[in-house]
Amino acid sequence: MNLLALYLDQPLSHAKIQYALDVTLIKGFENGYYGRNQNLHVALSPFRVLTLISEDKKQILEALDKLGITLHTEDERSHPYQDYPILIDSTLKTSFSVTNEAITLREASILSFNIIALAISQSVGLETYEHRLDTLFSRSRRIVESIHTFSMTRRSHLLMFTKQLALTRHDMVSNLLLLDKPNILWDNAQAEALYNRLAFVLELYARHEIALSKLSQIKEDVMLVMDLINHKRSEFLEWIIIVLIGVEIVMGIMEWFK
Repeated sequence: MNLLALYLDQPLSHAKIQYALDVTLIKGFENGYYGRNQNLHVALSPFRVLTLISEDKKQILEALDKLGITLHTEDERSHPYQDYPILIDSTLKTSFSVTNEAITLREASILSFNIIALAISQSVGLETYEHRLDTLFSRSRRIVESIHTFSMTRRSHLLMFTKQLALTRHDMVSNLLLLDKPNILWDNAQAEALYNRLAFVLELYARHEIALSKLSQIKEDVMLVMDLINHKRSEFLEWIIIVLIGVEIVMGIMEWFK
């Protein structure tokens, strides 16, 4: 079987997916949706990652075409996606086996497909934020490199950049569901074991920590520049006060001589 998970650069409602693919979607894990028809298993995450599972890869591509989605294979940054083969082996001694090359299940089930879709969609979502962070990191470096040219008039731009950092951090923590165990895992030890193995192979938690560390570094750089701008502003105001006091003294002396 074939799995394809891709980030939707434009929001796609579950109603449109139902109409285009002739599939009924029901509420699933963590505010996501899932459903299946004769050819496809479909999962839509709340952080805009669509996962399609089918025996025939051609059916996945046809489903994307019906949804008006084109894979940008030459530039994954604009449309991050990941594909994974899923093998069904009834002779497998354990219920599942996960490697970097493939996911093997002893038997296919909707729950297993949903767990796999969740983990892969988190990986794709994380990749999206990693690309975004690379851009923010480059911007913060340019800010630090031009620190000597910053003026008070550019303070508002830095505030907007800081706001963007805060929102990115908030979205990463709240949307990707990596800090809390998904509800789907609480009552099923086998599902939890499958998810934990997928998270390990995909390095979800390590990548998440690295991304948060990058965010913290960017924030420190911006706050450093903000502190210097505020210091310049304070210096400027102090000089204005000194000049005004000097003018008042000169005028007082002139009045005294008169």
